[in-house]
Amino acid sequence: MQPKPPTPSIESAHADLLTSLPLSDRQDFEDADRGFLVALDPGVVRAEDGRVVWSSDDYAFVHQGDAPTTVNPSLWRQAQLTSKQGLYEVVEGIYQGRGLDLSNITFVEGDTGLIVIDPLISAETAAAALELYRAQRGDRPVVAIIYTHSHIDHFGGVFGVVTQDEVDSGKVQVIAPEGFLEHAIAENVYAGTAMGRRAAYMYGAALDRGPAGQLNAGLGPTVSTGHPGLIVPTVTISETGETRTIDGVEIEFQMAPGTEAPSEMHFYFPRWRALCMAENATHNLHNLLTLRGALVRDPHIWAQYLTEAIALYGERTDVLFASHHWPTWDTDRVLTFLSQQRDLYAYLHDQTLRMLNTGLTGAEIAEEITLPPALENAWHTRGYYGSVSHNVKAVYQRYMGWFDGNPARLWPHPPAEQAKRYVGAMGGIDNVVSLARAAFDDGDFRWAATLLDHAVFTDESHAAARDLYADTLEQLAYGAENATWRNFFLSGATELRGSNFGTPTASDAPSILAQLSPSQLFDSMAIRVNGPRVWDLDVSIDLSITDLEETYRLTLRNGVLVHRRSDLVLDSEGDAQATLTATKIGLLQAVGGGDLEAAGVQVAGDAGALAALIGALDDPDDAFAIVTP
Repeated sequence: MQPKPPTPSIESAHADLLTSLPLSDRQDFEDADRGFLVALDPGVVRAEDGRVVWSSDDYAFVHQGDAPTTVNPSLWRQAQLTSKQGLYEVVEGIYQGRGLDLSNITFVEGDTGLIVIDPLISAETAAAALELYRAQRGDRPVVAIIYTHSHIDHFGGVFGVVTQDEVDSGKVQVIAPEGFLEHAIAENVYAGTAMGRRAAYMYGAALDRGPAGQLNAGLGPTVSTGHPGLIVPTVTISETGETRTIDGVEIEFQMAPGTEAPSEMHFYFPRWRALCMAENATHNLHNLLTLRGALVRDPHIWAQYLTEAIALYGERTDVLFASHHWPTWDTDRVLTFLSQQRDLYAYLHDQTLRMLNTGLTGAEIAEEITLPPALENAWHTRGYYGSVSHNVKAVYQRYMGWFDGNPARLWPHPPAEQAKRYVGAMGGIDNVVSLARAAFDDGDFRWAATLLDHAVFTDESHAAARDLYADTLEQLAYGAENATWRNFFLSGATELRGSNFGTPTASDAPSILAQLSPSQLFDSMAIRVNGPRVWDLDVSIDLSITDLEETYRLTLRNGVLVHRRSDLVLDSEGDAQATLTATKIGLLQAVGGGDLEAAGVQVAGDAGALAALIGALDDPDDAFAIVTP
């Protein structure tokens, strides 16, 4: 179905916004173009099988004039900036590949080789960026990889720039902040299926590109869909002030855990007076709780680490660059940028706490809070990725939880049951659709969406409700300044008008799963146990992981899978029903339903015990419904 045009209320809102935005300020465009060397041409990256995993050419339309009425003009500006693509010189010796994935890849030239910072999401895009660099600067060998933090867009493409053998031989160091491996794996495995499905909405990877479709994700155009992987760090940074010299390049590190990622760090290059701020100071308001799902981040400590960075490096910095967007040059501008970023997160934290202590709920604070003029009028503090609205609710959730204190909201019906009652009270689904149509015509799309949500959750096959709901979400998308909100609205509209597009990206790549510790593997099995189905099962298995020389006892009772080291098993518990002998990779294959003999898994005792355990595990659903019941 073709997209619908924007309504007069959306066009009017855009016109009003144009009069209030500082559009004459072109500094960001000058900075985004500064140091440009060469573009990837054509801007398409393919996998070995010919599948397109990245296309910056799909975003050429954002450079063809002013914002169309289907796009918030502020978001259009951000899309123009983040879709600039190619190799850029930050300073002589530091280069960035931008617009080649959601994130940036940075190349730092040492005395003989190359230090690579944050190798994108996919091996294919990282390899294309490295090839682009080498065509301009020569075939320097990679001597080190630095992961700034534990999100997949900062490590997933590592196999595009180095091999495991190069790391194992000691030719290449892999440097990461303390806690990196634990958090990188946990985020991509424990809730990875649900996060991946919601990320499909958030980044709009399955949406058509265009003025009425997906055009940006705030941090960059969108996510690549190639092959992610992970090489385990060989060097861990654990203290602020720690200094390393790599290939003649001195690097000073600042730890920043619990900020944009649970494991994150900044670092400074004295040779170039250059500061890398990872993802804690970028050209937008970031997420305190990302829409794909994550642990709530702490804006208070985030602001404190920015204050520390200002004190440690501010007056020594001539250029600041990050893992997304474009650099900021000149010491005074760097100090202003960092100070305003710090004040942004501190203000949201402090004012939310002030207002919640007057009794306001998260939703109420989100409607009432206003940023100070200096922050409201700075382009780099606008909500293209995170928003003031959902960040305030995240702060409330961090301190107060999901319950707002009103006893009527303590035990509500779940959405489908609630929807049936609302629709019944309003006189039936046809009447609800009529009320929603009136709200739509009045430009009250938020209320129309609420009504139609109830209608579709009462009868998901009601054609008029689905059609109007899709039209409503589309109008909300056209008006959104926040890129991820736009993508969520458009994704919902797309699925209402067609079919479920599932999860186009994969974070549980074999090379990532292979890094699970035994304890993490057992935990990942435990969260797949279908408890009610196996309440009556009593299974015990001893497990020997040969390549790790570790042994465990697994027990499944009361629908709970418990694992312990063998030395913690009580004598009174007796022998296990079965004993398994396998390598870690073989165990992974067995848990995944693979052939035991092919996986090299040996079973002694009751083979039925293993079959019962494997049979207790549910497969996650990476295409679960979001906009329908």
